[in-house]
Amino acid sequence: MQTRPVAVTVGEPAGIGPDICLSLALNESTIPFVVIADAEMLAERADRLNLAVEIQTVSNTSDISVSPGVLPVLSIPMSQHVTPGQLDPANAGYVLETLRIAAQGCLDGDFSAMVTAPVHKGVINEAGISFSGHTEFLAELAGIQKVVMMLATPRLRVALVTTHLPLRAVSEAITQPVLTETLQIIHRDLQKHFGIQKPRIAVCGLNPHAGEGGYLGDEEITTINPVIAACQREGMQISGPWPADTVFVADRLLDYDVVLAMYHDQGLPVLKHDGFGEAVNITLGLPFIRTSVDHGTALDLAGSGRAEAGSLLTAFNMASTMQSARQSS
Repeated sequence: MQTRPVAVTVGEPAGIGPDICLSLALNESTIPFVVIADAEMLAERADRLNLAVEIQTVSNTSDISVSPGVLPVLSIPMSQHVTPGQLDPANAGYVLETLRIAAQGCLDGDFSAMVTAPVHKGVINEAGISFSGHTEFLAELAGIQKVVMMLATPRLRVALVTTHLPLRAVSEAITQPVLTETLQIIHRDLQKHFGIQKPRIAVCGLNPHAGEGGYLGDEEITTINPVIAACQREGMQISGPWPADTVFVADRLLDYDVVLAMYHDQGLPVLKHDGFGEAVNITLGLPFIRTSVDHGTALDLAGSGRAEAGSLLTAFNMASTMQSARQSS
């Protein structure tokens, strides 16, 4: 039986997404994949970068095979010709269409997983389309109320309770039901996708020093502590709330499989310091596997030949590893 391919979306065409996706043709992996993008745009970028990559357009998954130097592409035409480094809101709909096709293919069983190159949120919103990020977009597309963003390096996993929110909105967004569901999703998906039978989860406090007994905020007392206690009674190995400035100490991290941060910039700066360029963004809670790069569109590097493809290759390999764990569970 043929292995279902991994769908790779090219992201913002004016950024480095096309550059790093072309590198998949030069990778030695035997995992079948297909890039969902404008084939003509990819061919132009390959010429610009002097890459000996053959763009092979395909119409269905049965046409896909892995060959050195060949990039299988499910071609979706852009609205406007793209110049590397120059954003065009006219292509925002094209970017979202590649995501829809990849996600729907995963839901239909045509793809084993999806891997996403970076998009540019600003230009999509400039086009009049409300868009806060891949995570939220894919959750809505899949009809899922709650998903969890988790980033991982070879040494550290960090999940988030809230993602792309202004800091002033974070406290109100962290409720007992939200935190409970977040922990349940993390626990279940670490079992299902990573083969960790008893996930060990460290939970950060929201406030400095985890609230210091209520003197620096009471969210730990009113929200976080009760949820941790309830999850512990269900048999989950969860501890905290820990002060975020000490939970990431190397010796303490040995005791945990994942750290749950309350908001984006509480946990991700530590993770990206640990392994920027080799980190993977993983969406937990979806009915399919989705991984992504840990960086942005890098418009200044697009078409220059200086873009590093390490994060994309790591995300690609992570998707395959997760699929293998899922099949054996």
